[in-house]
Amino acid sequence: MSTSHDDELNMLREQRRAALQQQLEAQASQQADAEVKAQQAHMEAAQLDAAMRTLLTNEARSRLATVAMAKPARASTVKQTIVQLHHEGKFTAPMSDEQLKQLLLSQSKSRRSASIRRI
Repeated sequence: MSTSHDDELNMLREQRRAALQQQLEAQASQQADAEVKAQQAHMEAAQLDAAMRTLLTNEARSRLATVAMAKPARASTVKQTIVQLHHEGKFTAPMSDEQLKQLLLSQSKSRRSASIRRI
């Protein structure tokens, strides 16, 4: 009777060991995928920043940096739009600060059209 309990115990231990091994492999795979994605995102950001150095004047880059501090997602969208506009030939590099202001205004949500009524 003792050997059947020992066999059962060994089988349970082996199953648990296999489950833990699978779990560790899955975690390692997820971590490797996350590192690859982070590295790709970093490379894309570096490419965008390099493109901004050639596509924008110093003043426009300064303005975009200020926008990035306040709203990083919006700055990223604006950078992608600038690259897209340049590829389409919609402007000649470098984009001036005034052109960037116009682009920012065109992409901003209009607050002027909102009306407030007091009751």
